[in-house]
Amino acid sequence: MASVTTAPQSTWAPLRIGVFRVLWLAVLGSQLGTWMQTVGAQWLLVDQPNAGTLVSLVQTAGTLPVLLLALPGGVLADSLDRRRLLIWVQLFQVGVGVALTALTLAGVMTPPLLLTLTFALGCGMALTNPAYQAVIPELVPRSQIPEAAALGSIGMNLARAVGPALAGLLVAHVGVAAVFGINAVTFLVFAVALFLWHRRPPEDAGLPEPFVAALRAGGRYVRHSPVMRRLLLRVSVFIVPAVALWALLPLVADRRLGMGAGGYGLLLGALGVGAVLGALVLPRIRAALSPNGMLAAAGLTYAVVLATLALVRVPAVAVVVLVPAGAAWMAVLSSLNAEVQLFLPRWVRARGLGTYQTVFFGGQAVGAVVWGLVADRVGLVPALLAAGAATALGVATVPLAPLLPSRHLNREPARPWPDPHLKVEPDPDAGPVVVEVSYTIAPEDEAAFLAAMPRLRRSRQRTGAVQWGVFRTGESPDQLVEVYVVPSWDEHLRQHGGRMTGADEELERHVRALSRPEPRVVHRLPIEPPRR
Repeated sequence: MASVTTAPQSTWAPLRIGVFRVLWLAVLGSQLGTWMQTVGAQWLLVDQPNAGTLVSLVQTAGTLPVLLLALPGGVLADSLDRRRLLIWVQLFQVGVGVALTALTLAGVMTPPLLLTLTFALGCGMALTNPAYQAVIPELVPRSQIPEAAALGSIGMNLARAVGPALAGLLVAHVGVAAVFGINAVTFLVFAVALFLWHRRPPEDAGLPEPFVAALRAGGRYVRHSPVMRRLLLRVSVFIVPAVALWALLPLVADRRLGMGAGGYGLLLGALGVGAVLGALVLPRIRAALSPNGMLAAAGLTYAVVLATLALVRVPAVAVVVLVPAGAAWMAVLSSLNAEVQLFLPRWVRARGLGTYQTVFFGGQAVGAVVWGLVADRVGLVPALLAAGAATALGVATVPLAPLLPSRHLNREPARPWPDPHLKVEPDPDAGPVVVEVSYTIAPEDEAAFLAAMPRLRRSRQRTGAVQWGVFRTGESPDQLVEVYVVPSWDEHLRQHGGRMTGADEELERHVRALSRPEPRVVHRLPIEPPRR
């Protein structure tokens, strides 16, 4: 599984870039504030009737919007200026945070109101995530995207480990309102950092797409992209069993190890330390192993840790083994996140990341519920062993469904087609539009031409086609006609205007070179019925 690569870069290399460093620190502060907010909200509810249900609903109210809004958030981030969108979302969250603080200080906060405002903050997070992830390739060179993704994982794990502890101290000595107020300030700091960033709009940025059309276009891209589908498969195969560790760790600390709440914090801290250490050595591991080899090694490490937690009852051993678990968790997720960012072209990047985050958070939600039910039915130890076995089984599927090589692909926008010159000016919303490309293929080139057609079909469908086919002309057997249908003339113009990448252009050039003479393109437009 070894691969020859260039010398590994330091995990901290992206932090040498001033804009990325400032935004990364601002995001880290916002993540700390989010975890502090969660603890403060839960603490407000511990004395309420049905406290167990209400406390668990805080997590639900904060994460459910991600499942509901990650895809629409990706559409907005691809259609609007991402910097401005992020600024307005942060200001919205500042307003929600101020309302939480004021109502708590006034003593009028009720459980329904608290859960509603928590849901509103979750909506802000759902809109922030895909937009921020989509701007990272604008902040760092392409070669440093894996390191930037690793730094994102470091920040997330640091916030998870430190945020609850800080919130506990503040709640005990100052009060819950202080936690809510600090969270509001972190959003304001992030908004200021974004305001000071002078972003250059991409040169290929066109007119915003209509929302529904953009949503469908993003879905088509993911559906017809083998690389993207495989990435989503790998994250779901890992996350569903692996989340058992996070879901069941409080029970492990209490029932198996007798460590109490403080011990649970220590176990979370070990996971955070492991994530940081893993990020430090990840460049060297990435240089020594292929992406699939690293996924397999990290998955096996995680499976062994789950089995070990099920079998040992010594707190010190549990703390030690959770360090490599944190490193493995970070390695898998940061690597997959980096692969997604490297693969997606600019025009659909936020929508693809929104799909990835929907699968990621959905897998966590489903997995946590499943393993909680398993632990209740058959016991904590069998649940941990089953999760470890399921994680190992997922590793066994890596050779059967590996990540597809994509880093060598040219993902820069390309315009391989000349602008269409029509004698009829169609309405942009007119559709469907039928595009016919007629090739004249010599018998000795027909096998190569037909071998390229599956890749060409996926290229057309990723960029806008809803139907596709290739036909032979009965009167002229050497004439092969590619026919595809695009929903509207506007969608077809977007194919001309930057939806295609350098890799699509290379394929297009290869196919056109097989035709003698050059292919002939015909656009067939819908005929509007005469108005009475």
